[in-house]
Amino acid sequence: MRRAVCPGSFDPITNGHLDIIARASKLYDVVHVAVMINQSKKGLFEIEERIEMIRQVTADFGNVEVESFHGLLVDFCKQRDIPAIVKGLRAVSDFDYELQMAQMNNGLSGVETLFVPTNPTYSFLSSSLVKEVAAWGGDVAHLLPPLVHEALVERLGKK
Repeated sequence: MRRAVCPGSFDPITNGHLDIIARASKLYDVVHVAVMINQSKKGLFEIEERIEMIRQVTADFGNVEVESFHGLLVDFCKQRDIPAIVKGLRAVSDFDYELQMAQMNNGLSGVETLFVPTNPTYSFLSSSLVKEVAAWGGDVAHLLPPLVHEALVERLGKK
């Protein structure tokens, strides 16, 4: 079985993330979406909420498994026999950082990283930017899956 992982914080998952996961799901038998736990950061959505949203928006792909992880991504890969990491690149600035991470991960464990260029429609998109624009009342509906947009509007309305 060809397996890969798409890691990230996904707070929240955007259409850009979803595009990369969808494309990876066409190339691999199983795509693991690994939701990073970072204890030093407080996300807008709890880890369990993110996992559930991702499961719902990827359900139609049929070959996506979603779970959380903390620690080194290469350890997550080793534990699940995953030989490849799939990362989306939005801009040249992403490449510089991601190349260093890819080389470190390969050196630590032999796990390969595949870079997928982001759809130009989403080249500017990040979860942080979406949250900031939404918090100021901007319309971000076209940047998120509908159920994620609803959850974001509801969460920001409570703050």
